Amino acid sequence: MTTQPRDTPQFYLTSAAPCPYLPGRQERKVFTHLIGRRAGEINDALTQGGFRRSQTIAYRPACEMCRGCVSVRVIAGDFRPSRGFRRIINQNADLNGAMVAPQSTSEQYALFRAYLDARHADGGMADMSVLDYAVMVEDTHVTTRLIEYRDERGELMAVALTDVLGDGLSMVYSFYNPDMPYRSMGTFLILDHIARAQMLGLPFVYLGYWVEGSRRMGYKSRFHPQERLLPEGWVRFDAP
Repeated sequence: MTTQPRDTPQFYLTSAAPCPYLPGRQERKVFTHLIGRRAGEINDALTQGGFRRSQTIAYRPACEMCRGCVSVRVIAGDFRPSRGFRRIINQNADLNGAMVAPQSTSEQYALFRAYLDARHADGGMADMSVLDYAVMVEDTHVTTRLIEYRDERGELMAVALTDVLGDGLSMVYSFYNPDMPYRSMGTFLILDHIARAQMLGLPFVYLGYWVEGSRRMGYKSRFHPQERLLPEGWVRFDAP
C-alpha cells in the first residue's frame, strides 16, 4: 500500500458556524494545509480557484445553501484611478511603502493592536497576543512579504501582509493608524497594491471575498475593472 506524499494537498470540511457577514446564516469551509516543497505552487492554484490563505491554511467557503462569498480580483493593467481615487493617492503622497521580509516587530504589533481596538474590538482577532501576531506574519511556506508604510518622519502608518503569486498580489491582511480617517488608508493600500502589480507586470490584485449586502465587504466592488469568480469561471465586471 502506497502513502500519499506530504506535499499533496488533502482537503477537510469544517462544521457549521454562524456566518460573520450575513446575519442568521451558517457557514462551512473547505481547507487544506500549505506545507512542503509545493506550497507556493499549490497556493497559486488555489488562490486562482477562490481560496484564501491564513498562515499555513488555504480555505474557501463551502456553504450548502449560500453562494454569497464571491472571490474578487482587480485587473491591474486596465485599472485607471477615478478622480476620487486620485485624491486619496495625493492625500497619502507623503507615505513611503517598503516591501520587507515577513518578520514581526513590536512596532508593527503596537499599530496592529491600536487598529484592532479602534476598528474591530469585538471581532475574532481582538484578543490576539504579540505571539499570535508573530505567527500570523511569519508562519508561511509561500512567497510572502510585508509592506511597511511610513510617513516623512519615519513613523509606521500602515502594514500590509501580501502574497506574491505567479499572476498577481494577494492581500492577506492589512492594518493602519486608525486616527487619520481623512487619509482613507484602507482604500489607499489597495490602490498602492494595484500600482505595484502594474510595475511588476502582474495582471491581478486579489482582494478576497466580496459579499453582496454586507457593509463590511461592500468597498471591494468599487475597484474596476475587476473579475469575480462565478460558477462559470472568472467574469469581468466594468464600472457601472
